[in-house]
Amino acid sequence: MVSSVPTISVAEFEAIPLTVNCSAVYDKGEHLLVGASPGNGYFTRERVAALLTWARRRFDSVDVVYADREVDTMFAALGYAPERARRRAAKDIRALRRRILQGIELSGSDARCTPLSEFEGDSAYRSLRADAERAMRTDPEFTGVCENTIRRFLRPRSGEQGPTDAQMAAGMRYLAREIPFFVDTPAILGVGSSVSCYHVEMPLAPLLFGRTGGLRAADTQAYATVRPLPDKDVH
Repeated sequence: MVSSVPTISVAEFEAIPLTVNCSAVYDKGEHLLVGASPGNGYFTRERVAALLTWARRRFDSVDVVYADREVDTMFAALGYAPERARRRAAKDIRALRRRILQGIELSGSDARCTPLSEFEGDSAYRSLRADAERAMRTDPEFTGVCENTIRRFLRPRSGEQGPTDAQMAAGMRYLAREIPFFVDTPAILGVGSSVSCYHVEMPLAPLLFGRTGGLRAADTQAYATVRPLPDKDVH
């Protein structure tokens, strides 16, 4: 019996670059970085496939990078027993990777799918992550935005009392691993310029792309909100 091949509907997406410089980098179309997190139901295989099909017409190359570190720590901070947290994290990471790879296959894209942990040995990534961790300790403005980002994520899960210190610390470690790709993806991946995208505006983006001092995005780094048009979404 021949198994049927899933059919995808190609959604049109709208891209909203954050700043004038982000728009200029976007228009170059050199590279798109798609960040994905475990447990996020947005990243179905059909939506990944549609996004990559859309991206192939606009960018020379595409990377999908998914988080695979500190996920169990986040579950533990939310009250899971350590072993259950590890199992849940591993399950969610495997499921996310599978959906991304299926989306790549369905789209016929040559996009690369890479776990975040694979960059831990990269000198540029390590340096950028150290910069982020230093800013979290020493830059009150940056620290405040990071903490607000974590609180927004944890609030539905932490009840009326709000996030605990342990939850906040876990969230900050998780965030520090992702920040390098919002600051200088070209330095990490060796591309001329890059657009990091997500389907909603990340709270850190206005700070990283709008400030003139402290930790901020490189001139060759852009950020854009990329989301399906309301009447074109796929599920």
